[in-house]
Amino acid sequence: MSRQDSSSFSRCLSGGQLLELDACTQCGECLKYCPVQEVTGDRSVSPPEKIRNFKDFIKKTGVLRQWLFGKGRIDEKLLQDFTKAVFECTTCGACGEACTVGIHTQRLWPMLRREMVKRGLGPIDQQKEAPEAVSRTGNPYDRPAGDRFSWRPPEVKVAQRANLGYYAGCTGAYDATPMVRGDVQALSRVGEPFTMLPAEEEVCCGFPLFITGQFELLEGLVKKLVEAYAKKGVKTLICSCPCCVNMISRDWPSFYGRRLPFGIMHISQYIDRSFAEGRLSVNRTLDERLIYHDPCYLSRGVGITEEPRRVLERIPGAQLLEFERNRVNSRCCGAGGAARKVFRDNALAIFRLAINEACEKKADRLVLGCPACYSIAGAALEGHDSRGKNGGQLGIVDVMELLAEVF
Repeated sequence: MSRQDSSSFSRCLSGGQLLELDACTQCGECLKYCPVQEVTGDRSVSPPEKIRNFKDFIKKTGVLRQWLFGKGRIDEKLLQDFTKAVFECTTCGACGEACTVGIHTQRLWPMLRREMVKRGLGPIDQQKEAPEAVSRTGNPYDRPAGDRFSWRPPEVKVAQRANLGYYAGCTGAYDATPMVRGDVQALSRVGEPFTMLPAEEEVCCGFPLFITGQFELLEGLVKKLVEAYAKKGVKTLICSCPCCVNMISRDWPSFYGRRLPFGIMHISQYIDRSFAEGRLSVNRTLDERLIYHDPCYLSRGVGITEEPRRVLERIPGAQLLEFERNRVNSRCCGAGGAARKVFRDNALAIFRLAINEACEKKADRLVLGCPACYSIAGAALEGHDSRGKNGGQLGIVDVMELLAEVF
């Protein structure tokens, strides 16, 4: 499709999303919460400006306008600038949470990206490599499939078949291994048998492709994974990556074509329930001040905020602090939406805002619950003043990684 194709830009949107676009009042309330705005100050990439431009594209390619005035052309530079703006977004959804008219931006931005992909304008730079990498190795990092579970502790037993399944996800398996190691250690501690797919079969959940508007492989990936877990007798699939949980719960059914044969549960929900049922206990005391960061796709995406906190509160001696912006109003870490691959400086600057606040509150450790956040944490800390309580350096840890320390 040509970028100047005369077909309407509205094709990628549902009727509800078209109404949402029309509802935007350009009030600017969302600018107070947009992480990209916070570190760049660039209004051209702001949520209202993206909406204003896309509405203009729709008007210029609308059927009535073409019938009255002929095919409208859109300035090439405007198309390119819009593409950059929509792909620079972290898709965190903070703008939608603050929106005075309730625009669900976390679901809107991927659809706008999809339209730009169809017109040959997106995605940008390294984001384009994901489909080929996933086709070749099963993951967007193009890492060997055989290395996917190299982090798994040998003492953790994985059943061939079980009602409970565990999906590690790509970023956890390759870039945030302490997180997924903590996951399986926690699952093992509960004692309920759980199964996993072989390393070569646990392919990408599809979120990196979905979020960059590259949908071609999604149906095949989803069907392959769903059928593989069904063959293993899985009734509940556990995952810790917020983006994977969001993708599986919200989008897998549509790409699979019907209801999934199993339920999906975030690991914090399962571990929280295991504590409540008396199947899990903590043996060690931890005299630390912890500050928990709500991941965007866990809090705003699927509404899970209290379970990770209850898990952390189970650790004797630990004091749980809060960011000024928390739960569904939390600040993005900067690493989401595949933006960190191209706009790395933005991601580092955004994450450092969280580091600064954690240090101001004299936290010993910043507790994360997202592999994308975890994967950029080290780079954000490097060369950045991160002295917290008693002048010590701020530590970074995942919820389950920390829990595994105190069993």
